[in-house]
Amino acid sequence: MSIPFCAVVGSVAGAIIGYPTFRLRGHYFALAMLAYPLAMLYVFQWLGYQELTLPMKRDAALAFMQFEDPRIYVVLALGLMVAALSISLWVENSRFGMALTAIKQNEPAAEAAGIDTWRWKMLALMLSGAIAAGAGGLYAVVLLVLTPDTVFGMLVSAQALILALFGGVGSLWGPVIGAMVLVPLAEGLNAELGNILPGIQGVVYGVAIIVIILAAPEGVYWRALDRLSRNKKPEPRATVPAAPVVALPQPRSTARGDLLVLRGIGISFGGLRALDEISLSVPEGGLYGIIGPNGAGKTTLFNVINGFLAPDDGTTEFASETITGLRPNRICRRGIGRTFQVARAFARMSVLENVIVGAYVGAASDEAARRMALAALDRVGLSPWADAIAGGLTTRELRLMELARALAPHPRLILLDETLAGLGHEDLDEILAVIRQLRADGTTVLIIEHTMQAMVHLVDHFTVLDHGRLIAEGRPDDVVRDQRVIEAYLGRKWVERVAATAN
Repeated sequence: MSIPFCAVVGSVAGAIIGYPTFRLRGHYFALAMLAYPLAMLYVFQWLGYQELTLPMKRDAALAFMQFEDPRIYVVLALGLMVAALSISLWVENSRFGMALTAIKQNEPAAEAAGIDTWRWKMLALMLSGAIAAGAGGLYAVVLLVLTPDTVFGMLVSAQALILALFGGVGSLWGPVIGAMVLVPLAEGLNAELGNILPGIQGVVYGVAIIVIILAAPEGVYWRALDRLSRNKKPEPRATVPAAPVVALPQPRSTARGDLLVLRGIGISFGGLRALDEISLSVPEGGLYGIIGPNGAGKTTLFNVINGFLAPDDGTTEFASETITGLRPNRICRRGIGRTFQVARAFARMSVLENVIVGAYVGAASDEAARRMALAALDRVGLSPWADAIAGGLTTRELRLMELARALAPHPRLILLDETLAGLGHEDLDEILAVIRQLRADGTTVLIIEHTMQAMVHLVDHFTVLDHGRLIAEGRPDDVVRDQRVIEAYLGRKWVERVAATAN
């Protein structure tokens, strides 16, 4: 019974550790995860637990897992390995695994697409804790005498991390490759040279992590996969697979009420006032533009609307519901899609998988998510590239894919953050045609840009920001003639010089 009990304890420990640790990011998160076992090591040593002896009862061998034939332990270890690999394979090929892959490759994009990143990471940590503790239960009954170093020592704690990094994180086979290469090498050298070079195992793992950082930062598995697929770039397919594609249910809205309302939005970063008393209303079914020079606060405003930033002042209402303070995934679930200033793709996933991630928030099943994703790709004209890997797309294709991902769950409002940036004239016309079709289908569009030329012929209404303040709003023809807007783009000295020349 020790293995199931240990798995339960490991799962609970994962939840307790994860709750405070998920506040950390990047290297700090990894260091914290290594710090916990070291802290436990010193705590147990301080409490005087130098060793712990497990009870032995040969007359109840099955209950206490005390077998005279050591091969039985090998069978048990193989059984646990098969169970762990089966669970990992199931996770990798499920919505759970796709969510984790998206979070690993681009967490802000996953959150904006409706994935509850905190929840999925917590479930992953609890499941990992259960599997690791189950293996630890078998490890304990094999050793019989446990010491803090054998359970919480640096080498034991770092070994799993090093094996995964060496083989490649994010795939079932990465850690398997790492274990198959490094464990026999380290244990073999320790058996032959351990008496001459104590700590040779740590040297092997240290050298392995240095080599993999220099030669293949993503791991052996991904490096080998890249080499095999380098000359096998998928060609765009002519048609979408024979799967039922549904039309997006977005009839043109006849109501002209305000869908999004901002009241007195203000936010500061230190001494910089990034947004100052911004109030605007976006009517349902409209195509609303926000323009302004670089640094005007346009993207900051979008980050406030969809929850990446909490405003210091003011409120945001969507469909008559206050959404101020909600996390991005919750705001997405209420019907707000989002693209980013710099296209955020899940680079190692296919185009279709990228869009499926966005469709999950509005789909009752995996098959429904696939149908919605195919419909969104067809809507933006990207169906032929459905099987292509997102990391190999052009700027135009990335923009269209990100737009399809935002459209997949059928949002009522879509936020386009400089979707036209970096595009040539032909690509620009294609993106503009897609945006105009969104309005024709009834989707409310709020787009921000710093280039005015394309926007004048696209939007119904302008709001102009400069240094975090709203300086003008109205119809495009009126806004472009506003003296304050001209000064914001060209500078007061240039305007004065032109006026002096005219006179």
